[in-house]
Amino acid sequence: MSEELIKAEPRTEFGKGAARRIRRANKVPAVIYGHGTDPLHVTLPGHDTMLALKHGGANAVLSIDVEGTTRLALTKQVQADPIKGFIEHVDFVEVKRGEKVTVEIPVHVVGEAKSDALVVTEHPAVTVEAEATHIPEFVEVSVEDAGAGLQVFAADLKLPTGATLLLDPETLVVNVTHAPTAEEVEAELEQAEAEAGIEHEAPEAEAPVEGEAPAEAADEGAAEDSAESE
Repeated sequence: MSEELIKAEPRTEFGKGAARRIRRANKVPAVIYGHGTDPLHVTLPGHDTMLALKHGGANAVLSIDVEGTTRLALTKQVQADPIKGFIEHVDFVEVKRGEKVTVEIPVHVVGEAKSDALVVTEHPAVTVEAEATHIPEFVEVSVEDAGAGLQVFAADLKLPTGATLLLDPETLVVNVTHAPTAEEVEAELEQAEAEAGIEHEAPEAEAPVEGEAPAEAADEGAAEDSAESE
């Protein structure tokens, strides 16, 4: 994982109004915690920060330069606007080169399983310990041509050198099961509705169009006409 150098400015204004002014200037309010020092509040350049976080992933490590002093900062929380997507605030934890940190890394499932198999990711992320500047971006699990019955446990994961698994080795991470057919899905739905007491009403007979005789009456009339003609 590469370290991205970001030049920041000390932040002295706080509150919602100050945060809005910072964002209008295409900048991001942030805070750096860690190593027994007081939290350091900074303002980051918006575009550069967005690119660095996107490139570094969930556990991006940034080199943040504040007035000539550079700090290594591990991303802990990113708050983004749920609609527009822009970054609203970032929390970092200061780390030292060579220091071990505990992080969660995502599980990436790759490959195509057999057509009758269903791949279920039971654990989308795993907890590992790694050196602060060598955190894996993700761990990969291949299900290429896998059939129902394949199970991948935490102990089966192949982590990069230097990363240590902290999750219970017997934790099920990826499970490949039988993909239900349309008939099986329909049967399960009917069973669930029956257990819930849901009943479907029988469709009502269509009312005759004005001026037309009901179907039964029409049939009887046709039969009488046929008898008379004979």
